[in-house]
This record gives sequence, structure tokens and C-alpha cells, in this order.
Amino acid sequence: MTDRKPPGVDFESFVDKQIREAEERGEFASLSGFGKPLADDNAPYDELWWVKQKMHREGFAALPPALALRKAAEDAAEAARTAASETQLRRVLGEINTQIAEALARPPAGPPLNLKPFDVEAAAAEWRRNHPGRR
Repeated sequence: MTDRKPPGVDFESFVDKQIREAEERGEFASLSGFGKPLADDNAPYDELWWVKQKMHREGFAALPPALALRKAAEDAAEAARTAASETQLRRVLGEINTQIAEALARPPAGPPLNLKPFDVEAAAAEWRRNHPGRR
């Protein structure tokens, strides 16, 4: 949009012409939000919308440490159920059990942890029952 509006040309038609020409050249097809729905404009205004979007893009969580560990434990349980091998199951549950043991030794701030280490042997036996012939 570096062109100047010629004198005597209606401003709206001048802008519409530039938009139409840019669209014909395909300049709008490579925009990052192309083809995605617009955000809900009926939602109440949030002053920290940009902080939340940045945290989402960067993969940060705003959960207290205790809740973050509970979420990690849920994710680990699901990963163990869908593990490709018993070795992978043991590795996943061993890692989360280490984190749980550390949190039980020094309780994190926030709500109660309400977690106990996973029984790796019971989970491995369950995995072997569900995946006969695989190890």
C-alpha cells in the first residue's frame, strides 16, 4: 500500500481496488491465520490475553507445582497404557515416580499433592496381559 490516492478518486474505492489486486496476486493466502476461524468477539475482554497466548505458544503452564505434577502423572499413566514396549512403560513410570518421590519429600506450594508412586510391577503385569507375545 505504497501508492498514494490520486486526487478526485473516492478513498473507499481506492482502498478496495488495492485489496482486490493484492488478493488476485495471492498475497493474503500465506498469512498465518489464513483459513482459521476468528476469535470469539463475544468473550469478555481479558487484559492479559497476550500473556496467555505467549505462554501457550511457548508451552508454559500457569498451574501451581502440585497441580502440574498431578497433570504430569495423568499424562504418564496414559503414556504407560499406550507404551510400545514394557521397557518404555518402565522408563515412563520410573521418571514420574522420581518426580513424585521428590515432591513427597518436599511438598510443593499449592493444593495437596494427593499422589503416590505408581506400582511399576503391577502396571507391567497389566501391560503384559494386554499385549501377549510382546515384551
